[in-house]
Amino acid sequence: MQFTLETTDPKSRARAGRLTTGHGTIETPIFMPVGTAGTVKAVHQRELRQDIGAQIILGNTYHLYLRPGLDTLYKAGGLHQFGGWDGPILTDSGGYQVFSLSDIRKITEEGVKFRSHIDGSKIDFTPEGVMDIQRIIGADIIMAFDECPPYPSDYEYARKSMELTHRWLKRCIERLDSTEPHYGYEQQLFPIVQGSTYSDLRQQSAEFIASQNRAGNAIGGLSVGEPAEEMYRITELVCGILPADKPRYLMGVGTPANILECIALGVDMFDCVMPTRNARNGMLFTTQGIINIRNEKWKQDFSPIDPGLSNYASSFYTKAYLRHLIHSKEMLGAQIASVHNLSFYLWLVGQAREQIKAGTFSAWKERIIPTLMQRL
Repeated sequence: MQFTLETTDPKSRARAGRLTTGHGTIETPIFMPVGTAGTVKAVHQRELRQDIGAQIILGNTYHLYLRPGLDTLYKAGGLHQFGGWDGPILTDSGGYQVFSLSDIRKITEEGVKFRSHIDGSKIDFTPEGVMDIQRIIGADIIMAFDECPPYPSDYEYARKSMELTHRWLKRCIERLDSTEPHYGYEQQLFPIVQGSTYSDLRQQSAEFIASQNRAGNAIGGLSVGEPAEEMYRITELVCGILPADKPRYLMGVGTPANILECIALGVDMFDCVMPTRNARNGMLFTTQGIINIRNEKWKQDFSPIDPGLSNYASSFYTKAYLRHLIHSKEMLGAQIASVHNLSFYLWLVGQAREQIKAGTFSAWKERIIPTLMQRL
């Protein structure tokens, strides 16, 4: 795995780069569609590649461990073969489930004990075990096992959580470095910066993570309920510490405005369930602004969903037809809306990349954010 920094915006920390993996090259900044259970909901792999332009997708260790299970994934030859996706894959380690499944888990020094959300069975996740699971899944980028603390967290909780995440990271590194990939290509570990919204903890964590000298680094524990200003403040602080010659991944973020603001702060990689989750509920992100396609005003609007995008779903189907499908709870409605929203997100980071390379990113960002975030 190799990261090449191509261009930096002259008026911000925005960067354009290229991240080379065993399954292809990723042009940054990049948005990564979330495929928690080995599928991006309502979207074919062919659409991901040809219509949406996805360069890398995500899977989730916890969910894939439960279904389809490690035996199936191993016999299939890993998630790439199992799901028919030949591009790069990143897997979240299950650390987010430590946060989101707080009512059915217990954290100890050894790891986390879960109750399966499917059948209530007991699950033990340790840093070593999570590395082994991700070896079998076969992702190109493996996330370290961490604790994602809730917002707000008091200082002592955040400090102890961060220190536990650091101890778990050392165990992740030791396990990964003492094992080999199963499928003949390289897998790289990204550590995760934690520390809630406390500047001194974030600085300490970022310095520790940078000292581990892995192929890339992630910023976790944001987009969990804190104000956007706090997210930007912490992101700016951490990006000023993490090494410039390695990709920076901000986990779970966010709106179009969040993404552009954090690109300006030096982030290279993003993921979020927002575009597909909102799509299934009829909320569309477009080049003109945000549309609630359920509204009566679109009932007889026979214009394309978004003439500013060139993909088939956005340029062929009309707003009126999509509104009809969503109101009728037809599966095609969720498919069209999901393809559209993901196409928009990939268009957005693609435009950001072009503006960075042209040296015009900062001015463009200030012009475009008000348009993208207005309600139509």
